[in-house]
Amino acid sequence: MEKIRIAVDAMGGDNAPAAPVAGAVHALMEQTELELILLGDEAAIKAEIKKTGYSGNAIRIIHCTETIAMAESPVVAIKTKKDSSMVKGLMLVRRGEAEAFVSAGSTGALLVGGQVLVGRIKGVERPPLGALMPTEEGFALLIDCGANVDARPQWLCQFAQMGSIYMKHAMKVENPRVAIVNIGAEEEKGNALVKETFPLLKACKDINFIGSIEARDIPSGGADVMVTDAFSGNIIMKMYEGTATTLLRIIKGALKSTVPGMIGGALIKGTLKKALVDYDASKYGGAPLLGLNGLVVKAHGSAKEKEFGIAVEQCLQFYREDVNGKIRELMGAQAEGKRLKKKQNAENADSADSESNVESAGGDNNADSAGSESIADSTGSDSKADSAGSES
Repeated sequence: MEKIRIAVDAMGGDNAPAAPVAGAVHALMEQTELELILLGDEAAIKAEIKKTGYSGNAIRIIHCTETIAMAESPVVAIKTKKDSSMVKGLMLVRRGEAEAFVSAGSTGALLVGGQVLVGRIKGVERPPLGALMPTEEGFALLIDCGANVDARPQWLCQFAQMGSIYMKHAMKVENPRVAIVNIGAEEEKGNALVKETFPLLKACKDINFIGSIEARDIPSGGADVMVTDAFSGNIIMKMYEGTATTLLRIIKGALKSTVPGMIGGALIKGTLKKALVDYDASKYGGAPLLGLNGLVVKAHGSAKEKEFGIAVEQCLQFYREDVNGKIRELMGAQAEGKRLKKKQNAENADSADSESNVESAGGDNNADSAGSESIADSTGSDSKADSAGSES
């Protein structure tokens, strides 16, 4: 059986190395085709593996002497910390020594490293982060939620295409509904970016575009792929998380405040727990950085063991369905189409220049002919004058 190699940053996140190591190892215990590569402090990683009780041989440890802190400059960190767990993990993907890399470390550093070290698929202008959000109907993809704060219309169009491929093949959502996040449902509403992007999405044949979606309709499942810039997307995602946490705290406080409330709470505890599990964002793992030459997944900075395990399993599904290959095929075809169109435009321009030169040359010939006739007429008149003089 072919092994699928998943590299995990054991030193990234608030709960490292315990959460990433335990989560990844438990995923390994359930997935026989998985091979783990854990990067970080070797002694610390071995100690965490021992706690899980795992005794197999499908784990490789790569010792790293450096880590990238959240507060560090992403560009400087990726450039200078060559022996960090993040840089080494990204290089494994670049060299084809791992099929995916998961990290809960610095988002900025991971984004920079993903683009610089792993590289973009040909034709992809900017890779977006796509996070799965729980909804009343199941889940939906919010894209972009952290990579491109300032975006352009053509980028958002590609986000929609890549998000649709991911949802259809990795998440098994048939003909996913695509919507652009807006302040109203009407086409004429929105800022300049939304207004310029809307007709592009409308004209895109590769997606099932249904129009705009307002933030209030996201939790009810109004779309399967919600397209936006990372600034708006990150606000939506964090508001989502904060609202869920606050609402749960309020409900718990209300149920515990009175004796009838505590009795009622005991009666609904099982039902409420099931509902909360269904609406738990952590069960969807991490956010893939789509459009790179290899899979890079960003886990939440505060991710626990469960989320790391799901993120690793998410990588397996992504690889099995060849999501990157499908994105590469689509973007490659579009890049080739643009190249041919550019070539045709250049040829048309050359043809137009040639016709213009021919017309110009024709005008010069007519002018020369007219000049010759004028000279001939002048010569003829001079001859007649000479003749008249002789007769005289």
